[in-house]
Formats: sequence, C-alpha cells, structure tokens
Amino acid sequence: MSTEEQHEPSPGDFTGEWHPELLRRLTTIAGPLYSLYFRTEVRDMDRIPPGGALVVSNHSGGIAAQDVPVFWLGFFKEFGHDRPVYTLIHDLLLRGPTIPVLTRLGMIRASRDNATEALRSGAVVIVFPGGDYDALRPTSQQSVIDFNGRTGYVATAIEAGVPIVPVVSIGGQETQLFLTRGKWLAKRLGLQRLTRAEEVAVTVGFPFGLSVGAFNLPLPSKIVTQVLEPIDIAAEFGNNPDVAEVDVHVRKVMQAGLDDLAAQRRFPILG
Repeated sequence: MSTEEQHEPSPGDFTGEWHPELLRRLTTIAGPLYSLYFRTEVRDMDRIPPGGALVVSNHSGGIAAQDVPVFWLGFFKEFGHDRPVYTLIHDLLLRGPTIPVLTRLGMIRASRDNATEALRSGAVVIVFPGGDYDALRPTSQQSVIDFNGRTGYVATAIEAGVPIVPVVSIGGQETQLFLTRGKWLAKRLGLQRLTRAEEVAVTVGFPFGLSVGAFNLPLPSKIVTQVLEPIDIAAEFGNNPDVAEVDVHVRKVMQAGLDDLAAQRRFPILG
C-alpha cells in the first residue's frame, strides 16, 4: 500500500473543509422556524474565546435532538458564518448518500484524532460526551448531567491545548415524554450486536402515542441553551492535569448551570 493510500481519509474524517455558504443558507431558512416553533434562546455565546475551543454539552431530544441547530443559530449570529464549527457524530450516521451533505455541514466522525486536528486548526468543536445515553434519558431526569463515565473529551482538550466551554440546554427532553432508555429492550432485541445501539427509548408523543424507538415528532417545547464560562485546564489544574478531576469539575459546573435553567422553567413545553 502506498503512502498516499495509507493517509487517504475515511468518510467523515476531518479534512479542514468548511462550507459557510451552505450553513448561511440553511440557518437563514431554519432560524425563523426554530424561533417560532421552539422559541429558542441561546445565552452568552460571546463567552466562547477566539481560536480553538471544545464545546462540551449535554444532549437532549432523542433521535430528533435539536441541540446542534439551536447552537448553530446562536453561534453564527454572534460570530458570523466564516468561523468554522465542527460537530462530532457517531460514524453510523456517516454512511450512504448523506455523507457529502453532513460533512459540508461540519459533521465529523467522533474520534480523538479528528477532534484534535480540528481544534488545532483553530476551529470550535462540539462534543456530546453522553451521546445516545444522554439524549435518551427519561424526561424525569432531564435536569441531570450524566456522561455515563465518558471522559475522553477531557483528554482531547488537553492534547489539543484548548479550553473547554461548558454548555447546558433544557427543553429537548420535553419534545416527547421519554419513559426509559430501554437498555434492557435493546439487549433483548440484539440491537447492540447488529447496530451497536445500546438503548432503544420508549416514549409517548405525537403522532404515534406510545413509541418504541422515539420516532414521534418533536413537540414545540421551548429550548434554552446557556453557554457557561470557559475552563482553562492548565490554569486551573496545572500542566499535568488529572483527567478524572477535570471531568468531575466540568460536570459539577454544568450541573449547577442546568439547575439554574431548571429553576427558571415554570411549565413543561411552555418553558
């Protein structure tokens, strides 16, 4: 195998491409719709510092999670469409004819190498450490930060030498009523072996009522996203930080921020 073949990127790998015009057209159309349907609020976006930064967020809304487009609307409003922002996603989503579109939207395969390269290029990278485990949590736990023990995001930020910017969001878990993550059901159906899916949520919503797989359409729940103060890892934890210690601190800060949003929320869906 030649050197060129060895270094040929796989679909979804970071290649430094960025297509601001596509994002501009998309957000111009979607912005008013999101503002009307989800009454979106994105607060303190100006806290994201210049240069590379790792945005670490909770994940909400199941398979129809709205976290990324809501964040985009606030980000591009603050910084314009020429500042690159990439989102780490599961490689199962980077298959088939949608790959060119997703990659042009800044979606890259979730790996430490991809994230580090993007961060070192000066881009903002969004990661949801809790993944599906977080996005499919019961609605009764919508105000709980739980990454299921995943700490790789900390090591990535340390390796790239960038700050962590914690972000918390509320409302996504009210777009339908999430009853259970369905880990037991996924195991019984053999989905982990077939698709690597460890959860298959059981929900109640519109139009299917009781749904296995969270396939109901999202209800118009008010979604509020809060950007918290950046965390300079070296400044706060020294030149040889302990990954577990940093992770505990990040989750503590995020839990306090999410608690604040929950305290401000008066009614489900209405906000």
